[in-house]
Amino acid sequence: MILIDGSAGEGGGQILRSSLALSALTGQPFRIEKIRAGRSRPGLLRQHLTALQAAAAVCGGKYSDGTGLGVQELEFYPGKVRAGTFEFAVGTAGSAMLVFQTVLLPLLGADEPSRLIITGGTHNPLSPPFEFVASAYLPLLRRMGADVDVKLIRYGFAPAGGGRIVAEIKPSRKLMPIDLSERGEQQEVFAEAFFSNIPFGVAERELAEVGTHLRLSPADRRVREVKSDGPGNVVMVTVASEQVTEVFTAFGRRSVSAEDVAREAANKAARYIASNAAVGPYLADQLLLPLSLAGAGCFTTGAPTPHTLTNAETIKKFLTVRPVFEQHDGAGLVTVRLGMRSA
Repeated sequence: MILIDGSAGEGGGQILRSSLALSALTGQPFRIEKIRAGRSRPGLLRQHLTALQAAAAVCGGKYSDGTGLGVQELEFYPGKVRAGTFEFAVGTAGSAMLVFQTVLLPLLGADEPSRLIITGGTHNPLSPPFEFVASAYLPLLRRMGADVDVKLIRYGFAPAGGGRIVAEIKPSRKLMPIDLSERGEQQEVFAEAFFSNIPFGVAERELAEVGTHLRLSPADRRVREVKSDGPGNVVMVTVASEQVTEVFTAFGRRSVSAEDVAREAANKAARYIASNAAVGPYLADQLLLPLSLAGAGCFTTGAPTPHTLTNAETIKKFLTVRPVFEQHDGAGLVTVRLGMRSA
């Protein structure tokens, strides 16, 4: 049985989610201790418990008796991944997108197509929003051979939640390597301000600020009023290039001005545009697992985040391939390649 320290490195819920996906994919059971031990609310929250239940459902797996909210250790025993129609409800504004990502790669290895229906948060801080998954992550996964389609049925902002996504996943037995050494020529940059149950003027101010910082024309500033169970607001900057599309976000919140929220998103995008990296910090984190399953591939990024480094260490526990980080002196770039784990 593989032993996982849930407090290692970044110490967040990603360690559990990656372990669940890898366990389902490889058939190796694991025990995880100190789950989210360093967080203000340690142990399993609703989204982590839902991810655990979802992983068990898609592979016929079992986990420790008595596992529930707040639990900081558990054992997981995977079975065989099976296709089907699965419906999961986080029950709070916890991220539906993270639950989706937990079971997506295992379901690619099923014998038949699967359908996922997940309710919860679709747009919440500290989690990838729907547009990031749909526009940045999934297109690259499709280039690797995956056949996945996901639709946003209803927006779910924190703290109300209530969002809903539906995904169709067809079998893809083997992911193919991908080379993202360069992003290619920039094709488009545009900003969007999504809002629900807050004044329209907030979104207008955000887009005006982003437009000033990134020198966007009025046509490249798009206001999106959406329906959700509660108030919410997010600013997104999409940078589309030949080889990769990146999405950078900032969420509106109390006591933070519209201008400050807009500058947060604009600054993230500006740093990426000014760099030579093909992949931004969040997408780098997401790509590690599918590239590791492909057994090869590479991408350039900036300095790896604690999330990325922690994810790499988790992958090494389950697979014989390992992410290798190659620093480019003076260039501010890191190339991430896949190598074989030494005996």
